[in-house]
Amino acid sequence: MTDSFVQEFLEFFEWAPSGTIKALTAKVLEKCRRLTAAEAGTIFIARGRGKDRRLEAVHTQNDAIKAKSAVFVVPIDVGSISGYAAAKIETVWVDDVDQLPEGVPYKFNRSYDLRTGFRTRSILAFPLTTPEGRITGVVQLINAQKDGVAVPFDRRFAKMVAPVSNIVGRIIERMVANEELARRNKALTKRNSELRIERARVFNLQQETERTFRMTLQALAKAAELNDEDTSAHVKRVSEYCHVLARVAGQDKTFCEEIRWASALHDVGKMSIDHGVLNKRGRLDEREFAEMQRHTTAGYEILTGYPRLAMAADIAYAHHEMWAGGGYPRRLAGEDIPLAARFVTIADVYDALRSARAYKPSFSHERTVDIILRGDDRLHPESHFDPRLLHVFARYHDRFAQIWEKVSEVPPEPKLSAVGE
Repeated sequence: MTDSFVQEFLEFFEWAPSGTIKALTAKVLEKCRRLTAAEAGTIFIARGRGKDRRLEAVHTQNDAIKAKSAVFVVPIDVGSISGYAAAKIETVWVDDVDQLPEGVPYKFNRSYDLRTGFRTRSILAFPLTTPEGRITGVVQLINAQKDGVAVPFDRRFAKMVAPVSNIVGRIIERMVANEELARRNKALTKRNSELRIERARVFNLQQETERTFRMTLQALAKAAELNDEDTSAHVKRVSEYCHVLARVAGQDKTFCEEIRWASALHDVGKMSIDHGVLNKRGRLDEREFAEMQRHTTAGYEILTGYPRLAMAADIAYAHHEMWAGGGYPRRLAGEDIPLAARFVTIADVYDALRSARAYKPSFSHERTVDIILRGDDRLHPESHFDPRLLHVFARYHDRFAQIWEKVSEVPPEPKLSAVGE
């Protein structure tokens, strides 16, 4: 009987590794009940660790009443029959629950019988363990049947419990581990999906914030233009000159992108300058020139205090400083002049020379380059510009000419169609 019992279990479990733990435990309980003629039974899975160790009932079967396989929990301790079997890793034989052996620590819980009207007589509870002795669950069988009457379970089953316990215990341990891994993978997949959604949301918010930021800067630059005869084309060109000069000078992408928008605010301080001085035709007197110089300090005061506008503030403050120290407002010299401002100095002078103003005509690209590289009666390149950047400009000044042609000072007037065309 013993050999055939074990053999039947071995054959039964050939399919088990590919099944689910829910299907496995239901089949195990059904097989155990059939081979022991048990009227009812429950199979538990050991869950948790340490003080949280517990038995969870995953399947309940009962031929006498319609039993629902509701999940309930039993502590792994000696207070209950199934808990004792798990805690002590021992098989428990109870011939009659109304006459428990003296001195046993466990008690029979009658709540199920009282609730359902079922009558429990005999119990066989045995632990499911790995060959190493780790508890993975408990099978509790109720009321061995003989000729329709509940009788004690045959003690000959004791020889079968150990091999069956190890077979089932090992498989359950592996399946519980796989199930937990699958659960964690599912949770991780869900979390990764949530993170992707959250990252996309944050990215979109950042993009929207960046768009709003750039629009605000454009509005600020436009406000400055309203007080000056310089046009938006001038601001756009200076931005593009600075961007291309920074790229060919070997600056990193972040610097190149930042100077592109920050340089657009180089003259934002002109909003604070006297209108009459700002648009005076002809040379400025000493008082007027002092007022004009004030736009650098005013621009700095408008932009400073905001970390994101640090480069723009540096540019507004220092783009009229000179390499040899003769500029304004602080007479900085050499490396003390912020690098971004040194880029703008070249870009601003180039565009000013190319642009027609009330006090001067537009110069050609060739004449402008000659003045910047060799100087004239008013401009001395060796004292005015950063020599390293001047060297870069000398190699790549044709890029400035391309930008000038692309961003025209005055947009062309639309061609009018003749009547009848």
